[in-house]
Amino acid sequence: MRAFYFLCVLFFSTGAFAQTAAASTWQDLAKVTYEKKYDELLGFKVDVPVFGENVRAMEGKTIEISGYIVPVEGYKSHNEFVFSAYPYNMCFFCGGAGPETVMEVTATDPVKYSTSRITLRGKLTLNNDNINRLMYILTDAELVSK
Repeated sequence: MRAFYFLCVLFFSTGAFAQTAAASTWQDLAKVTYEKKYDELLGFKVDVPVFGENVRAMEGKTIEISGYIVPVEGYKSHNEFVFSAYPYNMCFFCGGAGPETVMEVTATDPVKYSTSRITLRGKLTLNNDNINRLMYILTDAELVSK
């Protein structure tokens, strides 16, 4: 009986931890500051992200993250799209959230557009030098749950 109880506690606590880790990733990614740097091409200073130690530790690693699809090319299945911590009407582009709340995604298989929260798993890349791209990029992404 004790073994059964222990296995149940282990099973449920592991599941809860996995959900918390995925949900807290956006909180981890929010640990970024900005510094002004002169951009030769633009001819003026721009905000450049300075990633915290925890964020830098995630670079190149496979992460799970939950959020919402922001369609780039209509409401269909996408291999490339923007992923947001917040629903479309509250995201960085529409609702005033910060740039640390969105990421570019390249999926291995097309992900069907949905207004529901989904979870993705993929490799995280940090971007602090190309102002034409988002600061977070998730590659080889796979849909974990709808």
